[in-house]
Amino acid sequence: MSKVVIFGNSGSGKSTLAKQLAANKKLAHLDLDTIAWLPVNPPQRMPIADSKTLIDEFLNLNQSWVIEGCYSDLLELVFPQTDEVIFLNLPISACIENAKNRPWEPHKYASKQAQDENLTMLIGWIAQYDSRIDTFSKVAHERLFEQFAGSKTMLTSNR
Repeated sequence: MSKVVIFGNSGSGKSTLAKQLAANKKLAHLDLDTIAWLPVNPPQRMPIADSKTLIDEFLNLNQSWVIEGCYSDLLELVFPQTDEVIFLNLPISACIENAKNRPWEPHKYASKQAQDENLTMLIGWIAQYDSRIDTFSKVAHERLFEQFAGSKTMLTSNR
């Protein structure tokens, strides 16, 4: 049984690594992007309690899993059940390059064009990783990593 959490900046490779682990180890996969936002425009976070309900449903349905995202507030909810964490602590330049080369994510965007229309905003968001102090920031991720008492790995490259 594996229970893995992957976190890091946008564009760090969380989804790619989670998909690989899910396929190789036959793990259920939860991308927190799919349960962190309300379906409104402009984007608005779902209340934490509602996201927690969805996380709990996922955990109750699956004994082995990989959960990935940049939401420290949501990741803290699953840490008590987590066996292993992986912090993708890549340079911002690598995250930006990954974002530019990202394949279409149909579970997040209606089309590749819609995804690409969001790229300028995403690159700006990625670039602020070191200076933000919110739940998505490097400082929040470093704190999560330091606090986790189980098996943990920090990767600074996608290679």
